[in-house]
Amino acid sequence: MLIVANPPQSRAILGAMRAIADADGANTLTDADRHTLVAAGRYGLGLDRPVDPDAVLPVTPAELALALDGSGTEDFAIRFCAVMALVDGTIDDKKLEFVAAYASALGLTADYVAELAETARGHVTEALADMTRQNLLSVTGREWNLDDASGWLLPYEGDQATPELTARYQELGALAEGTLGRAFYDWYTGHGFAFPGTPGALNEAFATPHDSTHILSGYSTTPQGELLVSTFTAGMHPEEPMEGHILPVIYSWHLGVKINDVAGSFHGALDPEKFFVAWDRGAATTGDFFARDWDFWTTAARLVEDLRREMTVPDLDPADAANSDGTEGPDYHPIA
Repeated sequence: MLIVANPPQSRAILGAMRAIADADGANTLTDADRHTLVAAGRYGLGLDRPVDPDAVLPVTPAELALALDGSGTEDFAIRFCAVMALVDGTIDDKKLEFVAAYASALGLTADYVAELAETARGHVTEALADMTRQNLLSVTGREWNLDDASGWLLPYEGDQATPELTARYQELGALAEGTLGRAFYDWYTGHGFAFPGTPGALNEAFATPHDSTHILSGYSTTPQGELLVSTFTAGMHPEEPMEGHILPVIYSWHLGVKINDVAGSFHGALDPEKFFVAWDRGAATTGDFFARDWDFWTTAARLVEDLRREMTVPDLDPADAANSDGTEGPDYHPIA
């Protein structure tokens, strides 16, 4: 579970999500709304009984604040609310305003809440720029001027190509089957990706932990796979998880909003149950491929199955794996 909450707190969190789903006052739930409430109850809150969406009673911001007061669940509650506002695959200003109202009632100021508020004001470009900054901050640990970002993401152009680095990655093909390094080599050659060091390749500081996390988590490079691996990453790597990982991929792969020139976009990739499973799996994982002290090269000879066991990565049920909708292609996705 993502939130440890008592029954009244769980009911209040679900009630806030229910109110956001019904922001237009029509008192109807879409299939996406229903599946999100069920998945949030099961995987987010760890409830013993399945949630009946029709039995969830909406709560006001003041009621949510009263229920959660001092519980330590406030931030995750608003994260769930943020997801609820976007599950239908559209930008609904009223729903985003509801999220802001709940956050305000809880006294929560967070970058992801500000990104949603910017979106509701029609400032989508500004929101996307902040998501890119937050993603880079999460990955590198330092603040970025976006004028420098594209150069960092694609550092091997022209005379900056690094053939010796490319050769080092190509040598991973000599490692034993089942090792992380060999899986990484097979992943790149099988998908036709350019190894770090080659013109057109993404910076290894991003690409190597990102693609290693694909291998660790079991998620593919389809649009849904990219959304799920980044959601898994947000659970595993708790630095700017919403503003730098989850919101950017929901915008990219579910709302169909292109964040920048090297990121893809797709509409409708968020499956609520798979999404919450991925988030929960990432949170259950010990160790972190995006940690500043993680070293791919000292891990490359380790068996992937040993790493999964030692890092307590929950098994991936085939039903929760990414579907094959969309086209697999070059992993030009600078949002991990």
